Amino acid sequence: MSKSKGSRAERELLNMFWETGLWGGYRSAGSGSTPLPSPDLLVGNGKRYLAIECKSLKSKSRYLEPQQIKELIEFSKIFGAEPWIGLRFNNIGWYFIHPKKLKKTKNGNLIASLELLEKNGLNFEKLIKL
Repeated sequence: MSKSKGSRAERELLNMFWETGLWGGYRSAGSGSTPLPSPDLLVGNGKRYLAIECKSLKSKSRYLEPQQIKELIEFSKIFGAEPWIGLRFNNIGWYFIHPKKLKKTKNGNLIASLELLEKNGLNFEKLIKL
């Protein structure tokens, strides 16, 4: 995924939260460029706070770096936010999954597939209504 495509997806999702009128948030530009844990988006509604790592995909699945997911969980614990991974599938839209529901491959990598997210994930409307 190109940086511009990723940034565009992050901005799209941030706008979706703001457009609800109940959620606001912040996009951490260049979140991967610091040695400190930093999610792509931090959003909240005064009751819930979500730290979201965003991915945009052309295919139906994506390998995720275990270290990046570990840092998302670490940041979320310290900040008091719920950790979520948001995946935007081309021509399908956004799905969200809690890191603990990701599948591990035999060699220890994490994988998120459209099939897994349809089964164990949430769409945007369900995520904001939890």
